[in-house]
Amino acid sequence: MSIILLLGIANILLLLFQLFTGMHWIRVKIGLHRKAGVLLVIVAAIHGLIAIVAH
Repeated sequence: MSIILLLGIANILLLLFQLFTGMHWIRVKIGLHRKAGVLLVIVAAIHGLIAIVAH
């Protein structure tokens, strides 16, 4: 498995977590929701940069 694929899977999981906690289907503290959002942005940026360089 490539690192690009793994980061893409991580992005999907983080995005779903953000959606579910934002819709209050999963109850978490707002701090965890914010930290997951920041992590999502960082992982997505790394994923995109690596994909551009690899292509």
